[in-house]
Amino acid sequence: MFRHLTKATVFSASTNLPTSSSSAPKVEVGEVQVNPDIKLRRMVYRPAHPKGTVLFLHGFPETMYAWKPIAESLSSDYEVHAFDWPGYGQSSRPGADRFSYAPKDYAHVLEDYIRTSGIDSSELLIYATDIGALPALLAALEQPDIAREIIVGDFAPFNRPQYMYSTLQGLKSKPSSDAVHAAMNTNRDEILANTFFRGMPPEERYALSQEFRDDMAKGWGGEVTSADAFYHYYSCFTRDQDYFEANMAKLKVPVKVVWGEQDIYIMKEMGVEYANRNGVKLTILPGLGHYPHLQAPEQTVNEVRAAFSAGSNPAKD
Repeated sequence: MFRHLTKATVFSASTNLPTSSSSAPKVEVGEVQVNPDIKLRRMVYRPAHPKGTVLFLHGFPETMYAWKPIAESLSSDYEVHAFDWPGYGQSSRPGADRFSYAPKDYAHVLEDYIRTSGIDSSELLIYATDIGALPALLAALEQPDIAREIIVGDFAPFNRPQYMYSTLQGLKSKPSSDAVHAAMNTNRDEILANTFFRGMPPEERYALSQEFRDDMAKGWGGEVTSADAFYHYYSCFTRDQDYFEANMAKLKVPVKVVWGEQDIYIMKEMGVEYANRNGVKLTILPGLGHYPHLQAPEQTVNEVRAAFSAGSNPAKD
C-alpha cells in the first residue's frame, strides 16, 4: 500500500536544478482576477511545446516563490503555474465577512483559477502541500475531472489533533485559537525565520533564497495578515475535514501522497491513515520534514516527472 524510500538527497532551495532542454520558456509574473473578490498573483512558465501542465499550491507561511527552483527545472518540458493563496504574498485579502479563508473557499479559488487560466484539466497535475492540499481534494470532489492526478502531502485530511503540532491543535477551537492567533501576529519575524527548521539541528538546516524570504516578509502584512488568513482557515478546518472524510470515497481523480518522515507539524501517521483507507500510493521521504519541496526540491521534480511518465490514468499501488 505504501513504501519508504531508502534514501533522500537534500538539496538547497536555491539550487539550480537541471533542465532537460536548452529552449527557454516564457516566464510571466502578474495578476489574474479569478472572481469579483479575489485577484491572485501568479507565476507561469510556458515552454514552446509543453508535455502537460503542473499547478503548485503552497502552504503556510509560504508564497508562490517557494516553487521557483522547481518550476525552473520543470519548465523546459511542462507549463508550470503557481499562485499566492488569498491572504498570502501579493494576492487579495478581503475581509473575513466577504471571504472566510476556509479550505472550501480555497477550493473554489482553485477551481476559478483553473477555469480563468484556460488550463486543460486532462493534462493537469496538481501538486499541493500543507494548507493547499485539502482544498485541492475538496475541489476534486466537486469537479471529478479537475485534473489528471493530484499529489498531496504533509497536510491534515482528517480531524486528528493527536497527529498535529501543539500550536496547530490550539488553532482548531476557541479560546486557545485566539491566543495562538495573537501570538502569531506578534511573532512574525520568529515564524518566518524558524518555521522551516523547527526541531532540526543547525547542521541539517537548508538554504532558502533571499528572494523567497523577502517575499514572505513583504507579503505578510495588510489589513488581513497571513496569520489572520491561517487563523480563519483553521476556524473552519474541522468542519471541512469532517466533510472530506465523509465523502472521500467519491473521489475519482487519482491521488498520490508524499510525506516527510520527520514532519513535526503533521505526523506521517496522518498520511499513512489516508493512504491505507483509500488505497493510494504513499511515499515516505526519509530524513525530510514538513517542507520536502524546499528541503529536497529534486525529489519534487522527480515525483512530477514520474507522474507524467505513468500515463494518463496513473495506477494505484
